[in-house]
Amino acid sequence: MSIASLVPLVFIAAQVRAQDSIPRKLPPVVTVTRDVERSPLDLPYAITTLRPDSVAPGQTHTNVDETLALLPGVTVANRTNPSQDTRISIRGFGARSQFGARSIKILRDGMPLTLPDGQTPVDYLDLESVGSVEVIRGAASSLYGNASGGVIDLRSAPPPEAPFAVQARSWAGSGDMRRFVGLFGGASGSTSYEGNIGRTQSSGYRAFSEQRLTNAFTRVATTYAGTHFALLGMGLDMPVADNPGALTLAQVDSAPEQADRASVLKRARKAVHQVQVGLAADRAIADNGELEAQVYEGTRSLYNPLTFAVVGVGRHQGGAGARITLPFDLGTIENRASLGADAQWVNDARRNWANCNNVATANASCPSVANEEGVLQLDQNELVSSLGPYLRDEVRLGRARATVGVRSDEVRFQVKDHFLSDGRDDSGSRTLRAVSPMIGLSYRPTALHSFYANVGSAFETPTTVELGNQADGSAGLNRDLKPQYSTSYETGAKGLVLDRVQYDAAIFDIEVRDELIPFEIPNGNGRTFYRNAGRTRRAGAELELGTSVGPVSLVGSYAYSHFRFRDFVNDNVQYAGNAIPGIPEQQFQGAATWHLARGFVVGELAAKSKVWVNDANQAAAPGYAIVNLRAGATAAFGRPWLSPVLGVQNLFDRAYVGSVAINASGATLAATKFYEPAPRRTWFIGLSAATNPW
Repeated sequence: MSIASLVPLVFIAAQVRAQDSIPRKLPPVVTVTRDVERSPLDLPYAITTLRPDSVAPGQTHTNVDETLALLPGVTVANRTNPSQDTRISIRGFGARSQFGARSIKILRDGMPLTLPDGQTPVDYLDLESVGSVEVIRGAASSLYGNASGGVIDLRSAPPPEAPFAVQARSWAGSGDMRRFVGLFGGASGSTSYEGNIGRTQSSGYRAFSEQRLTNAFTRVATTYAGTHFALLGMGLDMPVADNPGALTLAQVDSAPEQADRASVLKRARKAVHQVQVGLAADRAIADNGELEAQVYEGTRSLYNPLTFAVVGVGRHQGGAGARITLPFDLGTIENRASLGADAQWVNDARRNWANCNNVATANASCPSVANEEGVLQLDQNELVSSLGPYLRDEVRLGRARATVGVRSDEVRFQVKDHFLSDGRDDSGSRTLRAVSPMIGLSYRPTALHSFYANVGSAFETPTTVELGNQADGSAGLNRDLKPQYSTSYETGAKGLVLDRVQYDAAIFDIEVRDELIPFEIPNGNGRTFYRNAGRTRRAGAELELGTSVGPVSLVGSYAYSHFRFRDFVNDNVQYAGNAIPGIPEQQFQGAATWHLARGFVVGELAAKSKVWVNDANQAAAPGYAIVNLRAGATAAFGRPWLSPVLGVQNLFDRAYVGSVAINASGATLAATKFYEPAPRRTWFIGLSAATNPW
């Protein structure tokens, strides 16, 4: 069946009707864990709430860059590599990530997904049931601790109001993409439940990019004796996720769909199985007070052949948190104080073997070339634990609110070496500590406008992998790699103009000491190591606007990121004044949605300026602008509800680089594999059928 023949199906029952202008309102309250039921106008920092399927409907729920689009200050680089996760950064925090997410806290319905060392596996994020995304931009360490350059909380959509409802969704598209999802949910009295399970497979845009996965999510909530309970579960089984690697610029220009030869020969890929469950409870106490607690635990198994080794990890992780919030008055001054603490732990059983793929003759590392796993090179347990008590007080003074907070964090890294045949014991431990204060002030001249300013600090430890990867080949923990510390200054304004235009504007300056920088070494087979820069400075501005004009809703975000090294000497070269690699200096995202009586049309524009690939600023991935287009119908044919959709990504077939491998190493600049090309024009179709509107 051709794409053209599907267009009439998409527009069945999608008759245009005149609509009154419906302004895009500010969310009445935010739900991010430690600011529940607070107006965003009362919070003295940049926080954005976005409902992806409302602002830009018709998404496939397979790519995190779709879910996080249109958020100011958030940069998402899709690496088009199923083995290495999409790179997410907020104001530059997280740009160094080689896999997973770094430098930012990611939550699901308030349950932390980020590990105590600051890394978050992104591959098991279930996006099917995400109803809204709340993002805190800037230093939030007074509340969230290690690696809080920003906070992303993915909130579930409300379950259907019927006692029981089911929905089926199917997708097909370029790169042999196929996805089938079953959803269920319902509500009765004070109890609700929802869940989904989906199967996805694709051969990808590039060669050697096959992926197969099954993921699932469930949430059950109820209220008993005045206490609200929520049970959350997430799971992923991904037996195949190939790694096509990065390319040189010449390779990108000649055949961007090709894979890196070394990645193919060494069969670089990963297989993952992960489960995480959590239980949260909250209860209203006193007058407008709250008591909240949660506990969670999970496991993850990873089999990860890389060009330099075969890595196997068996993980157990868990954590708990508690917070009490109480209002009180000091004379005529209203206060709202919160006292809480978070504790987390993770235990990784890590083993590395020589990668014997494409080894023609047996040798000391590969005594049997028939086996992928050669000689054992590493066998250790990596344990990380963290404890972070915090205190915050909100003070109301007429139209003004002051917020003061402080958090103390202690993160302990420990390695237990079981590979003693090399004649040495690399066991050891490091404990990293920080105290992170924050003060902010917001002022509401009217009910629909707010001005704010804040000063806050944050710290970020290296992750376990970053501490373990040492360029000199040493095992154990890198004693020279230090945490990075940042001090953030921010001011901004947010509100609603003329009851029609929502705005959110912020300017910031972030001073960072000992910034963690990735790099590679010659003959390192693509392995990434880390070092500290002296000092860096990140100055920037962000603007988000949204409105409705008749049946058309418009939203756009712009970010200016002037991120520079202030003092960084490497190999006797001073990089002061150079741009920090991996982040575009300018980024614009916009969407226009035409709401029909029973349908929609969405147009999206994403534009980024060039991205430097290394600290020396010797080369850059060019800037680009792409357009996406989607159209769909809602509630076609009446009951049961049928919702077809047709989409085209990169409508004008632009060639561009979606991500870069920062500070990659090669014999020459031209021979270095910095670039990860993005797909040219692709398409997809989808169909949903439900027993109830959902």
